[in-house]
Amino acid sequence: MLDLRFILENKQLIIENARNRNVKIDYDLIESLAKKRNQLIKEVDNLRHQINLNTAEFKKEKDEKKGENFIIKGQSLKSDLKEKEKNLRQVEQMLDEELEKIPNISHPDAPVGQDENSNQEVKKVGEMPVFEFIPRDHLELNKKLDIIDFESATRVAGNKFYYLKNEGVLLELALIQYAFEILRQEGFIIYSTPDIATIDVIKGLGFNPRGEETQIYKLEDFDLGLIATAEITLGGLYKEKIINKELLPLKLGGLSHCFRTEAGSYGKASKGLYRVHQFTKVEMFIYSKPEESDKMLDYIVSIEEKIFKGLKIPFRVVDCCTGELGAAAYRKYDLEAWFPGESRWGEITSASNCTDFQSRRLNIKYLGREHKDKGFVHTLNGTAIAISRAIIAILENYQQADGSVMIPQVLRKYTDIDRISPK
Repeated sequence: MLDLRFILENKQLIIENARNRNVKIDYDLIESLAKKRNQLIKEVDNLRHQINLNTAEFKKEKDEKKGENFIIKGQSLKSDLKEKEKNLRQVEQMLDEELEKIPNISHPDAPVGQDENSNQEVKKVGEMPVFEFIPRDHLELNKKLDIIDFESATRVAGNKFYYLKNEGVLLELALIQYAFEILRQEGFIIYSTPDIATIDVIKGLGFNPRGEETQIYKLEDFDLGLIATAEITLGGLYKEKIINKELLPLKLGGLSHCFRTEAGSYGKASKGLYRVHQFTKVEMFIYSKPEESDKMLDYIVSIEEKIFKGLKIPFRVVDCCTGELGAAAYRKYDLEAWFPGESRWGEITSASNCTDFQSRRLNIKYLGREHKDKGFVHTLNGTAIAISRAIIAILENYQQADGSVMIPQVLRKYTDIDRISPK
């Protein structure tokens, strides 16, 4: 969430930024509610002052009959105060709901655009495989390999769920181990996180738990939701806490299942494992000094590149346009792997600098040796491995003419096999 004073002092910037990010806000309503809130705060403070003065005068009064007048006046003032406080709470709730709709400010160098077509390619890494046969997509390969079971999962849990089986399970476990090995080498503290979080934390991280476009599954009768990413649980880890600035950057790696409604998702690019309701992911999350967050974003991207260079998967890095940033990100880079079976690039990781947008909402601050050196931390997140999409990339890039798939060299010490053979 942005600071209210900043919002009110930068009207044109806020309106233009929301437009660039394809977000609808009602700035006039925010201004109106903010003025009404300020007026009610003054009225509440004034009533409290009058109550205190009336109480003081009552204590001085020795005449019993005159004292009754103070009692009657005090009761009237308290009744007025109760009504004003109720109005203030209502206005603050309405204002808060409108403020939640305002996205973070965009980095001045972020490409302006409404969708992924406006993303800008930064670089390509690795060589695309050359096949002496027509490459199959991961669904065609799976017909021979029998490592993913969509049909049974649909009967058990519904569409866009799946079972991994046989070598598919070994591949998932190997990818988790591989990602954590790299994160530990980089000094990350690793976690296995809860798969649920309170709605307060979910909202604080910038995920909308309501409406048709929500990605969050809410748990009925509970103030809880299934997490869409470990960014939520790692970001909520220090809610309402003050971090010693000497400990920053604080680097966390989290393993979790991720649950997404994928509202509005359809088309060829959504088939199979690419867009599903549940998947396993290793996430990176960094609490940073404000002056270092730009550098930390580059650092996260470098780790993502290291992971996929090690897997020898060809990829490109794209600078995401304003319409693709989501609510919290100031700047975001995606890694897109080459999927030869579909002849297209597909997102496999995402890395975002969210500045103090999330930490303000969750009240996460830093404090330096000099107590004047304090403020809200900057938060950053990035995908280490999203298992489902990494599996697609491996199957399609390492496929062989007979339908088998070679295991990337860096994973073989975890799988104890070098190939997935047709069944």
